[in-house]
Amino acid sequence: MQIDHVAIVVKDLEATIRLYTQTLGFKQIYRETIEDQGIEAVGLEAGDSIIELLRPLDEHSAIAKYRGDADTKLHHTAYRVADLESELARLKSAGVRLIDERPRQGAHGNLIAFLHPKSTQGVLVELCQPR
Repeated sequence: MQIDHVAIVVKDLEATIRLYTQTLGFKQIYRETIEDQGIEAVGLEAGDSIIELLRPLDEHSAIAKYRGDADTKLHHTAYRVADLESELARLKSAGVRLIDERPRQGAHGNLIAFLHPKSTQGVLVELCQPR
């Protein structure tokens, strides 16, 4: 496994994009709205990985509540896998609690699945299989 992306929930998406692109020099590589997850996602190239900025579409959603009053807050780390279904089966058989029992569509066309933080020492972990 290798890091695919690190996701940060943001309050002001445009200001955060400017910080990362104009000030820090990252390149924006995608921007999309994912209605079923209630987010707008912006991907910034970070070498072989991505920094993914997430703006909640609804300020009363779970992801907005997670961010709280902070301008930004680290949300999850995603690891790239070659075969997501096999990896989920392996982890489940090892006793890892899964949020997603089956892969689902994520940002940028990836298949994704989340592992429960209670099985990952408090960190929300996403596994993703590039399209």
